[in-house]
Amino acid sequence: MIYFDNSATTKPFKEVLDSFVTVSSEYYGNPSSLHSMGAQAEKLLSQAREQVSTFLKVKPAEIYFTSGGTEGNNLAIKGSALLHKNKGRHLITTSVEHPSVRTAMEQLEQEGFEITYLPVDEFGRISVANLEKEIRKDTILISIMHVNNEVGTVQPITEIGALLKKYPTILFHVDAIQSVGKIPLSLYENRVDFCSISAHKFHGLKGTGALFIREGARLAPLFSGGNQERKLRSGTENVAGAVAMAKALRMTFTKAEAGLEGMQNIQSVLRKGLTEIDGVQIHTPNEKAAPHILNFSLTGIKSEVFIHSLEQKGIFVSTTSACSSKKKSPSKTLLEMGVPETLAESAIRISLSFENRMEEAITALEAFKESANQLRKVMK
Repeated sequence: MIYFDNSATTKPFKEVLDSFVTVSSEYYGNPSSLHSMGAQAEKLLSQAREQVSTFLKVKPAEIYFTSGGTEGNNLAIKGSALLHKNKGRHLITTSVEHPSVRTAMEQLEQEGFEITYLPVDEFGRISVANLEKEIRKDTILISIMHVNNEVGTVQPITEIGALLKKYPTILFHVDAIQSVGKIPLSLYENRVDFCSISAHKFHGLKGTGALFIREGARLAPLFSGGNQERKLRSGTENVAGAVAMAKALRMTFTKAEAGLEGMQNIQSVLRKGLTEIDGVQIHTPNEKAAPHILNFSLTGIKSEVFIHSLEQKGIFVSTTSACSSKKKSPSKTLLEMGVPETLAESAIRISLSFENRMEEAITALEAFKESANQLRKVMK
């Protein structure tokens, strides 16, 4: 089996699973309980928080555990809007955000907020100059993803952060779910107020994540209950999940130096090999793109048909975002980039992890060529 769908989810590291089982079976006390078992659980939670903060290079008190990227994005966006609505009701994002951001913005529009959706160029990147033109006196939040989950484009977060130093009252949220461990991001230097991460994108477990909330920045909670996570995220804490996420993050950063070089080499081989297949058009830009995502179209072949053909050969890839893949509609990201609808309907996403090997890329390329030829013969 060759698994090239790591942007949808990664395989948990064995050590991560082991840590989850150990904490779940031996340290299952409620962190809010006053007895010793509760104290043990609370200590493990604090240690996990400190470990996550170390790798993100922030303070432990700025890390809030969540159920994943969707919750983190919703808490940052809706929490900002609800708390600061008396200061302004204008938010800015891009036209190519993940559904967890896009839909949150659309819901706020129904509540009377005004949203500006920034267009992107043919590489899927926004213009910082255009962003500045859209800033108004009533702008309260800007939400921009770091790495696009479909084509791998890296947005100009550093330039945006520098720009926003002139606008100290505007909050800045970054969805870093696809970039953690792959593309460096200094939250302090880039003036980021909120940053979402999700463990299952870096070999942790589904249902665990974290939201960085800069010291001094404030949000309205979305959950009511027992006031856990310093009153921002009520609900009994998932201690085992937090410990497992910290473990996954540590292992990811440990593997990063050698892993990133290998991943980039594999992506380069895949890119070169794909250009040699008739009818292939690559959408992932050559520059300012993540090393693990490669998006391309096969002219005249529907993406679902190609994916099922590859699956029969033991190769797993995807179409668009996993959250949108079952809608059977063209990629909104590609359409916004100016890709014709017929090509967008044929888009395939390869996404790598540090665990992938060069031999897999070579085998996959042969399978791509074979499937493309077979399907074209059938369609004639």
